[in-house]
Amino acid sequence: MSGQMIVGIHAVRTALKHGAQRIDSLLFDVARKDKRLRQLLDEARAAGVKPEPSDKASLDKLTGGANHQGVVAHGEMPTSLTEAALDDLLGGLDDPPLLLVLDGVTDPHNLGACLRSADGAGAHAVIAPRDRAGGLTPVVCKVASGAAETVPFVQVTNLVRTLKYLQDTHRVFVIGTAGEADIDLYAADLTGPLALVMGAEGEGMRRLTRDTCDQLVRLPMAGHVDSLNVSVATGVCLYEAVRQRR
Repeated sequence: MSGQMIVGIHAVRTALKHGAQRIDSLLFDVARKDKRLRQLLDEARAAGVKPEPSDKASLDKLTGGANHQGVVAHGEMPTSLTEAALDDLLGGLDDPPLLLVLDGVTDPHNLGACLRSADGAGAHAVIAPRDRAGGLTPVVCKVASGAAETVPFVQVTNLVRTLKYLQDTHRVFVIGTAGEADIDLYAADLTGPLALVMGAEGEGMRRLTRDTCDQLVRLPMAGHVDSLNVSVATGVCLYEAVRQRR
């Protein structure tokens, strides 16, 4: 964990829920009469965190104009794990692993939304390269709505090497998404140990990542556009895996 700003009602509530002792300070807009804000302040006091009155102008300046909803906290935020954590993580599972792999997703809103979908679908971890990809920033954590605290986020030095390790050591089947693939998502078997690889916004998977996949699948597109936003496509793929695993 590392010290960062926690911005917005939902993000602060999640931080309180998952570790109020890690919050150093909590500032709120004393002029705001929002019911949700009042409830949050009551929750903070009950958790032993003393809210400190402030004003909108000060919070705007502190957050750079972000939509803080009248509350800003400072405390320890989630940090990523390294590839060394994968063995312990996978070794402790009772079910076949379901992993989400993001190959170079840089937009913090997309990354946060992917983490949120991963949490909802019960994915065991999200894996991403350390370079040329997004990390756990305050914006990501806010968009993730608590998922950054609950889903292990693993940043690896070499994504291709990590995928090969998962294949060889943990017998994980690696499925990548590509618009030109011959196999439809709904025809693929997503029930076993699985890593779903989603490509970067616009560019898709890198060539070496694509070549490492055991199988490529496409999402059926019935309209005029030829692709979906990466966070939307992630949700579609993860929940098809959920459906099949049930």
